[in-house]
Amino acid sequence: MNKNHTIDDGDQRKHEFLTFVLGGEEYAIDILRVQEIRSYDVVTPIAHAPEFIKGVINLRGAIVPIIDLRIKFGLGKPEYTPFTVVVILNVGNRVVGIVVDAVSDVVAVTGEQMHPPPELSRAVDLRYITGLAMVEERMLIVVDIEGLMLSADMALVDETVA
Repeated sequence: MNKNHTIDDGDQRKHEFLTFVLGGEEYAIDILRVQEIRSYDVVTPIAHAPEFIKGVINLRGAIVPIIDLRIKFGLGKPEYTPFTVVVILNVGNRVVGIVVDAVSDVVAVTGEQMHPPPELSRAVDLRYITGLAMVEERMLIVVDIEGLMLSADMALVDETVA
């Protein structure tokens, strides 16, 4: 991550995040990873793909895998509504889409507003949770979206490439 966008304790610089809703909770990802936001549309399923990989879309000639984060995070059965959107991301050298319940807004967060993730049992996977951001009365779960999308368990990148 660019030094200008690193958040640490006492850091007064602001870093921008796109916030979105998944299963009633608000999440945040680095705005620099977001390419565009599209309405949810039909995807082409891929045989034998993990359940959280909904399929692929053709985005101006590029085949883009679509990941449903509600399924990936185990947040129950997804319901697709008019508010459901696909956030197209640039992560590593890949373009991927994530399905979220709704996009909220873009927020600026300082280091003072960031808190480490809580220490929970080993059964809870916090590898891709950067921390919790307190913005006004909102608590945002900040996700390392690049780390998550490029992880071996996402099945998006060949392990020899990642």
